[in-house]
Amino acid sequence: MKPPHQAVRSSFAALFSLALVLALPVYAHFQKQSSHSTNYKLAKTIPIAGDDGWDYVGVDSDARRVYISHGTHVVVLDADKYSVAGDIPSTPGVHGIALAPDLNRGFTSNGRANNVTIFDLKTLNKIGEVETGQNPDAIVYDSVTKRVFTMNGRSGDSTAINAADGKVLATIPLAGKPEFAAADGTGSIYVNIEDKADLVRLDAKNLSVTNRWSMAPCESPTGLSMDRKNRRLFAGCENKIMAVFDADSGKPIATPAIGNGVDATAFDPETSLAFASNGEGTLTVIHEDSPTQFSVAQTLPTQRSARTLGLDLHTHTLFLPSATLLPPTPEHPRGSPSPHSFVLLIVSPTDFR
Repeated sequence: MKPPHQAVRSSFAALFSLALVLALPVYAHFQKQSSHSTNYKLAKTIPIAGDDGWDYVGVDSDARRVYISHGTHVVVLDADKYSVAGDIPSTPGVHGIALAPDLNRGFTSNGRANNVTIFDLKTLNKIGEVETGQNPDAIVYDSVTKRVFTMNGRSGDSTAINAADGKVLATIPLAGKPEFAAADGTGSIYVNIEDKADLVRLDAKNLSVTNRWSMAPCESPTGLSMDRKNRRLFAGCENKIMAVFDADSGKPIATPAIGNGVDATAFDPETSLAFASNGEGTLTVIHEDSPTQFSVAQTLPTQRSARTLGLDLHTHTLFLPSATLLPPTPEHPRGSPSPHSFVLLIVSPTDFR
């Protein structure tokens, strides 16, 4: 028989061990939840000169530059200092910017001019122009074939351009209004067809459509981004969901909720986070828990009209253009920017690890 004080110690040790065992699953769950936690905050607001509209943002993470479409020109910022590093003029109705660092070339899709401007990435000087289909909107570079593809909203097709010499290689019919596109790094280009809610896959080498899938339940898809490793596509949808698709089968995987008025999405492979910039004035952050499970990690207030974004893969910072909008008119159904109100929102991670 143990002495009384030993018995007390033994009982205490047993209770402590039991408590520790019971606590371990809770602790493990907390660790599982917090290990991928990356909260974001609105860190800065940078005024940008000019009262024109805007569309997409391009980020060259290696060269530390941010390209902001701004009506008739592209504003180029230093990605670290947030100061103006240059300007690309004469790009009427510019929508998107595609970058080909391996060729030292950049490309802008000029919606009102129905052409593409080619510029030197180092000097920002214009190299030339290429005629496209009508109202080129999104533009994407495929590094495998070294070709640029514009998504022409009004003519419902894609113009394929040889990035090295600017020669038009083909016009690919898309049977609908293409919105945004993503390259998978293996020679396929994926395109949202906004008016049909279809997902199209292009063969960048053979310049042909290889697959066409329904994007239901996604309505009026806009932004498109990709997790290349897990072969997942993230589409922003008008009905306030981010539709996640398998890039090989076209099958829907998940539909996490987002805000209203989405126009762009992005995916960060290092943090496994997908983003949706919503024109209502929010940023939805979605975590890829697994290739089949996705959860909303954060809904961050931004600014009304902040509907597009660019992602810096080195710092995990997001850049969202925005402006105070005047009441809608027939000429400007979204509302035109109020004078001197155009800004770039800098959204940064607070606890990246």
